[in-house]
Amino acid sequence: MRIAMISEHASPLAALGGIDAGGQNAHVAELAGALAAEGHEVRVYTRRDSPALPTVVPLGSSLEVVHVPAGPAQALAKDELLPFMGRFAECLAADWRDEWRPDVAHAHFWMSGLAAVTAGRAREVPVVQTYHALGSVKKRHQGAADTSPPRRIAYERELGRAVDRVIVQCQDEVRELIRLGVPRARMSMVPSGVNTERFRPDGPSVPRSKRPRILTVARLVERKGVEDLIRALPGVPRAELVVVGGPALSEIEADPYARRLLAIAEECRVADRVRLAGAVPAHEMPAWYRSADVVAATPWYEPFGLTVLEAMACGVPVVGSAVGGLTDTVVDGVTGDLVPARDPAGLAVALRKLLADDVRRISYAAAAVDRATHSYAWPRIAGRLADVYASVAGVTPEPTREAVA
Repeated sequence: MRIAMISEHASPLAALGGIDAGGQNAHVAELAGALAAEGHEVRVYTRRDSPALPTVVPLGSSLEVVHVPAGPAQALAKDELLPFMGRFAECLAADWRDEWRPDVAHAHFWMSGLAAVTAGRAREVPVVQTYHALGSVKKRHQGAADTSPPRRIAYERELGRAVDRVIVQCQDEVRELIRLGVPRARMSMVPSGVNTERFRPDGPSVPRSKRPRILTVARLVERKGVEDLIRALPGVPRAELVVVGGPALSEIEADPYARRLLAIAEECRVADRVRLAGAVPAHEMPAWYRSADVVAATPWYEPFGLTVLEAMACGVPVVGSAVGGLTDTVVDGVTGDLVPARDPAGLAVALRKLLADDVRRISYAAAAVDRATHSYAWPRIAGRLADVYASVAGVTPEPTREAVA
């Protein structure tokens, strides 16, 4: 099949760790690569945010990234991009006119959906939608701090009824969309995946001290719950907390939120046990996961939680917030422990108990690898999505390599 992927703000080529560069970028990159590996022709459309970017970046014989000239060729926060989605749709429709008409378009995020539906109707291309995050959830947790465009929730509701299929990533998202009025019959449950060839238990690890290591991988924004981890640290004697994410290490001291985190560490008298590692290249992440005794993922809300899957695939137990997709991914008491969000005291108890119990950590690690490998490996996830694409496009799906094997 020919598959168009639309990811207006989250380029698969972007360095991870910035304010708007995280799980969606990795998801699109890995999914596109897995589909191309199975023989599909994939074209990813993302907004041009620099004049230096080429129009097309080939990533192999059947995968390429197209930079769409919608809005100024400079970096903009994703919440500022809505006015340019009309132009984005025009570019898609123009590209799909003759030379490259896809069998299906897969939109990632709601603004991508607006552009994809507009272009899809013009060129009779069916559209599949993955939200990645919902405005109703963001508004509930951020309140007045939510910077989303005013009609985001209304657009998401309308999209759920306009597209040919909605891909949901967890049960919590199903419930949220039903509350919005999106019919359950329009939804297909397909979670995100993990690259189990890259994220695996064996391999090098980043050097570490003799202290027990808690690792968290998160953008440096309040909703990711890093403050809660720092406030929990006094209740976890001897352990160090390593935070991967945010700006480059050379720029970390100039980042306002990083300075806030360090101030909280001073206030809690754990500054000597908190390390901000800054942004880390994607290819180095497995070594960082393998260096940890436990990975903590403590967001206030989380549509899926890709870093949890990566940690599990590397054989590292997880302590996570019992929110969103984490309640599907982490099997509580089997692959890790789930705790209430925004509860530093409860978090401290869970971390302290797990770090003190070698047998339980080893058991969790083995179960985590098994779950990641058998349920979330990208070839399996890509095959499930290809079946959805074939269904909405009215074509017979080719058997995947996994199915043939």
